[in-house]
Amino acid sequence: MAYDGISDERIFEQYRRGDNEALRELIDRHRDDLFRFLYRLVGDRAAAEDVFQDAFLQIHLSADRFDATRRFRPWLFTIAANKGRDYLRRKVRRQALELSAPARGEEGGPAFVDLMEIDVPSPESGLEQEELDELVQRALSRMSPLMREVLLLAYFQRLSYAQVADDLGIPLGTVKSRLHAAVASFAKHWQTVVGEPASNESSNERK
Repeated sequence: MAYDGISDERIFEQYRRGDNEALRELIDRHRDDLFRFLYRLVGDRAAAEDVFQDAFLQIHLSADRFDATRRFRPWLFTIAANKGRDYLRRKVRRQALELSAPARGEEGGPAFVDLMEIDVPSPESGLEQEELDELVQRALSRMSPLMREVLLLAYFQRLSYAQVADDLGIPLGTVKSRLHAAVASFAKHWQTVVGEPASNESSNERK
C-alpha cells in the first residue's frame, strides 16, 4: 500500500485498525531523525539502536492510548526520550558515577549564548558533514544528561518551550533557565573539542 501524502496520524490510525505495514512506514519515516536524536542523547550507537527499538515497542504497546487529536511525531520523541532517560539512569547506577557533576558550575555561569553565535566551521573549512557531526557529538557527550536532553529537545528537535516543559514535567521558567545554561555549556565544550584531536575523546571517555 502506498502511503505517500498521508499524514503520520492517519497512518497510525491505519495501524491501530490492523494494517501492520503502517508501523513499518512510520519507522522508515522517522528512523534517521530519531536515531540521530537518541545517539546524541545516550552517546552510544549500540545503545541508541536498543532504545530506538524499545521506543517503537512502546508505541505498539501504547497504541490504544494514543490521543488521535495530537501529532504523532512529538509523541514518538517523548516516548523515545523517556526510554533514553531510563537507559542513562541504568548506566549511572552501573557505573556509580554522578553524571550531573560537569554542569554544576554552569548553572550560574555565562549568560545565554545562542547556538547560531557559536563558531561552527563553515562548509568551506574542509570539514565533512560526518566530521562536524562527530564534533557536535563530542561536545554533547561532555554535558550532563540533564543539560544535553533539554538542548536536544529545544534546538535539535525544535520543540517549543511549552512542549519541552510538558515533556520534562517542569515549569516553563525552568525550561528557559535550564536551556540557557545548556547552550552556554555546549558553547564551552564546543570551543574545546574544535581545538583538540579526535583521539582525545576516547581517552576522556575512559577516565
